[in-house]
Amino acid sequence: MKELEILPIPLIQWYHENARVLPWRSDPTPYHVWLSEIMLQQTRVAAVLDYYRRFLEELPTVADLAAVEEERLMKLWQGLGYYNRARNLQKAARQVMETYGGVFPGTYEEILSLAGVGDYTAGAIASIAFGVPVPAVDGNVLRVVCRITGDEGDITRPDTKNRIRKALLDTMPKAFPGDYNQALMELGATVCLPNGAPLCEKCPARAFCVAHITEQTGRLPVKAPKKARRVEKRTVFLIFHEGKVALRQRPKKGLLAGLWEYPNEPEADVGQLAEWGITPLCLDHGGTGKHIFTHIEWHMSALAVEAADGHLPDGWVWADRRALQERYALPNAFQSFMGLALDRTEETSEF
Repeated sequence: MKELEILPIPLIQWYHENARVLPWRSDPTPYHVWLSEIMLQQTRVAAVLDYYRRFLEELPTVADLAAVEEERLMKLWQGLGYYNRARNLQKAARQVMETYGGVFPGTYEEILSLAGVGDYTAGAIASIAFGVPVPAVDGNVLRVVCRITGDEGDITRPDTKNRIRKALLDTMPKAFPGDYNQALMELGATVCLPNGAPLCEKCPARAFCVAHITEQTGRLPVKAPKKARRVEKRTVFLIFHEGKVALRQRPKKGLLAGLWEYPNEPEADVGQLAEWGITPLCLDHGGTGKHIFTHIEWHMSALAVEAADGHLPDGWVWADRRALQERYALPNAFQSFMGLALDRTEETSEF
């Protein structure tokens, strides 16, 4: 891949002139780089910025993250999705405290041993925070390298990723590996865009990019098609009583593990309320919603229910408006119903 031998100088120059100003770049401590990389997994930069700021305001150190209660951690993460990322962050923080005496480890191998940290994240932290010359290969980088070099390997295959990682390792500038990795990421995020729509006129590699020269940017990178997602219809029950709404906690394992939710079941009807021992005084349509997970889509229809009394199944809770906003972590899957829930609840609790 001779193109990668030419790439470092023009790419680094382009990066220094065009990089977005981001808080974790301005202060690239290991904790900051690690937190940003985990938050940015399958999440846009614009969506992460406020979460990153609020998270660090409340948990400014690894020790704070290790010690925070899980329910509070989930509330801080609410809306970012993929909640196992947050749980693994805390597991890794506790590893840092227990195994490394509270000092973030500085080698690629040690960083890779932390919970929830894979090749890419370990490479990003090691290179950016510690100057270790190791690649950080994510989807953006795979796309950039495949286009520049004309690589026709399927980027969903491990052998393609391993080949590109080795090529980057062999050609990486040892003096500034962190800048180089971030430059590759930045190029993929802002110029070498997916779906055949790159901004080639802005690219520092356009003079030697194989895909640009051969007009193959719409075909590269090669990627096997995803399997179609399964669609699941669900009925969501917004159950109200005396200015509060009913919530239940999901199982500790599986989809949205451990998070709170409005009770819901696959294609249920009003008869489900009797199974829960809930007597409705009145029923209204509560709206519809749709949420896309990696392998499944939820198509939801809600029933708004005013309950005759305060009886709930074991483990369920009544939440007022303040508790909804500040205490209980509800996933984005139920965002379509949050407005109605807030409108029909009152602010009464103290905690």
